[in-house]
Amino acid sequence: MTSYKLIIIGCSLGGLAAIKTLLAGIEDDCTVPIIFIQHREQGAEVSMDNLLTNMMQRFIRRSVEEAEDKMPLKQNCIYLAPADYHLLVERDCLSLSADEPVTYARPSIDVAFDSAARTYGSGVIGVVLTGASSDGADGAASIENRGGLVIIQDPVTSEKDTLPNAAVASTKAPIIMPLGEIGPYISTLVREGGARRASRATG
Repeated sequence: MTSYKLIIIGCSLGGLAAIKTLLAGIEDDCTVPIIFIQHREQGAEVSMDNLLTNMMQRFIRRSVEEAEDKMPLKQNCIYLAPADYHLLVERDCLSLSADEPVTYARPSIDVAFDSAARTYGSGVIGVVLTGASSDGADGAASIENRGGLVIIQDPVTSEKDTLPNAAVASTKAPIIMPLGEIGPYISTLVREGGARRASRATG
């Protein structure tokens, strides 16, 4: 039975709306740390500020913070990757890197997913949402290869299906489901310690 340590979510185009739908479905008793990686274009800070405000109002029991270098990972907290830095997951903390963009992105979903997989292995739930590039597909494969679980938004329900389709192609046994089902499914997985993992058909 798996004990999940981290939920990490990646998206780009359409992600602000998608993440709010996903988080609305995660129950309060799911206190595993959540990391949110979204491609942030220049000038997008106002949208992220609005997202922070909206999430704090809606998820009052869950702390929301923009990640800082060496920030400890805490239960019941959501961390947002800052603009123009790669976010890396270390044991019990986060770190930031100003290394060159990967797949034209900084923060890169692939970089964050791969570091989470290397640090927590089978304790990671990786979630791939709507997106306009393939960044995140290789990271999803890394999570799967190290024993973690990959959940992919059904491309049909995505505002932009490039990323979900790329993630489906790069993984062997992902869970694929409509956006509205992902949050409740994660809550059940965490509550049951992964016991339901093999019971949900893909596709």
